[in-house]
Amino acid sequence: MRGMYSQNWERAVRNLQLLLLLACASAWPAQSSAATYVIVIEQMRFEPSALTVVRGDRIVWVNKDLFPHTATADAKTFDSHDIPPEASWSYVPRSAGRYAYFCSLHPTMRAVLDVR
Repeated sequence: MRGMYSQNWERAVRNLQLLLLLACASAWPAQSSAATYVIVIEQMRFEPSALTVVRGDRIVWVNKDLFPHTATADAKTFDSHDIPPEASWSYVPRSAGRYAYFCSLHPTMRAVLDVR
């Protein structure tokens, strides 16, 4: 019984952390009409696995998995290095292009970021 309460408590704390992160990101003064997008890392996958953004938008990867992951572009355009569990990393693309990326710790985890 205690384990169930612990899991529920941990899930509530994770959700609160994500809400705070999103609130802070949306409260940050924007230089133009830049948007913030969240990619959740959970159950050994990136969700969404394909995302289209505009140059200057902020992408935040949130690791909700039990172990570290990375968001590493095939072309080395960006590399988060290790994102620990319950942590996040953000990136603001400056150049248009299609960027395939993967987790360098779990190479079967793949996704695509399209920047217009």
